[in-house]
Amino acid sequence: MDPMKILSTVDASARGALEKAGASVKDVLGVGITNQRESTVVWDKRTGEPLYDCVLWHDARTSETAHMLEAALGGQDALRAVCGLPISTYFSAVKLRWLKDNVPSIKEGLANGTALFGTVDTWLAWNLTGGAKGVGSTTRHITDVTNASRTMLMDLGGGSWHQPSMDALGLGEVGGALPEIVSSAESMGTISDGGALHGAPLTGIVGDQQAAMMGQRCFAHGEAKITYGTGAFMLMNAGVEPVPSSHGLLSTALYKLGPSGQTHYALEGAVACCAVGINWFKDSLGMLETPAQISKLAGEAVDGHGKPSTDGLYFVSAFGGLLAPHWRDDARATLVGLTLAHDKRHVSRAVLEGIAFQATDVVHSMVADTGGTPLAALRVDGGVSMSDQLLQYQADLLDIHVERPADVETTAAGAAIAAGLGAGVWPSVAEVPAADLGDGGARFAPAIDAAERAERKAKWDKAVEASFGWAA
Repeated sequence: MDPMKILSTVDASARGALEKAGASVKDVLGVGITNQRESTVVWDKRTGEPLYDCVLWHDARTSETAHMLEAALGGQDALRAVCGLPISTYFSAVKLRWLKDNVPSIKEGLANGTALFGTVDTWLAWNLTGGAKGVGSTTRHITDVTNASRTMLMDLGGGSWHQPSMDALGLGEVGGALPEIVSSAESMGTISDGGALHGAPLTGIVGDQQAAMMGQRCFAHGEAKITYGTGAFMLMNAGVEPVPSSHGLLSTALYKLGPSGQTHYALEGAVACCAVGINWFKDSLGMLETPAQISKLAGEAVDGHGKPSTDGLYFVSAFGGLLAPHWRDDARATLVGLTLAHDKRHVSRAVLEGIAFQATDVVHSMVADTGGTPLAALRVDGGVSMSDQLLQYQADLLDIHVERPADVETTAAGAAIAAGLGAGVWPSVAEVPAADLGDGGARFAPAIDAAERAERKAKWDKAVEASFGWAA
C-alpha cells in the first residue's frame, strides 16, 4: 500500500470526524492512533519520501526470507524466549530483512543512516508531528510498546530494542533507524503538519488488536475478546508478566499507560483470513453481491429437519498459510467434502464456520497455556461480527456465551480511550466508563450438545490436515 495514501486518508477522516461532531480542532483534547501492527514502512528521513510501498501484515512475499532465517537460527522458535514470537512472514523484522535484501535504496539508507523504519503508527506520528520539516525540533520518531512488541526486535520483558535479535536476523545496523519506544498513553508531541488536526496534542498510540481490548474494557486478568476483521484476532489479558506459550500462541504487550505505568501483557492467536476470505468469494468468484449477503445465504443452508448444516462441507481459509496455533505457511485454502448436492448456500456457511473453527483452535490453545481454566464468556467486535450466523456457531463450538456490543468498532474506541488517558481525561482505567452491550447488542448461547461438537471438531481437524503442504 502507498504510505502517502495512508497518510492522506488520516487527514480526510479527521476532517470528516470533526465535521460530523460539529467540532473544531480547538475542541480536541487528545488524538489517538491505532494501526495494523506489523505492516512496515521505510522512508528517507531527509525528504520524508517512502523508499518502498508499505508491506502489509499478511503479505507472504517474505516466505523465503522466513525459511532462510529459520534454517540459519535453528527453527521457528529461535527468538521466542526474547520477543515472544515465532519466526514468520507475519512480523515486521522479517519484512524489514526482505526489504533490505530486495530494495537497493533501503539497503543503502540503512547502511548510511538516512533511512527510518516504523510500523504504520510510527509513520503517521513522524509525519503528523512535523515530518522532514520538523526533524530536530518537533518531529517524533516513536512507536508504542504494543507495536514494538510485534517487530521481533523488542525484548518483551524489558520493553527495549534487543541488539542480539537484530544481529541474529541480519539487521545489526538498523538500530539508528528504529523509533523510540514510548507508552500507549502519554504526551507524544503536537500535530504540526497543517492538516485538520493542526495544533492538537498526540496522546495515544496502541496497536489495533490491543486497542480493541481497551475498547471492550478487557482490563482485568483473564478477560478475552475476538475481533473479526480483515483477519480474526483473539487476545486474553495475561496480567503484568509475559506468559510464554507452548501451544502456538503469541506473547505480546497489551498496553502500558503512562511512562511510569506497568506493562500489561496478553496471549494472542491470529487467524489470517476473515473478511479477506469473504471478500475473495465476493470479488474473485462473484458468489456474493455484498459481503453481508454471506450470512443470509448461510442461514438458508439447512438439513432435512430444518437444522443449520453445511452437509459435510468444510472450508479452511489458508490463502497465505495458517497462523496460530499451527504456523504453517505451506498451507493453502481448502474446500473439502464437496458433492453435487452442494451449492453456494453450503459454501457460505462453510466459510463462516471455518472462521469459527479457527478461532476455536486458538481458544483451546489459550486455555491450555493458562492452566486449563475455561473462558466464562467471549466478547466480540469487528465488522464480520455483525454476522449472527458466525456468532451462533462460535458459541456452539466453544460452549460459552458470545457477547457483541451495539457498536462493534471497538478498535476506534480503544484508540480514543488511550488518547483520553494520555491527555488526563481519566486518571486511570478505573475511571473509564464501563462498556455494556447497549441497545442493539446481542448475546449468543450455545445450542448443540457435546457429542455433536466433538464430531464436527474431529472432521474440522481432518480438513486442516488436508490444507498442509501445498506451497513449495
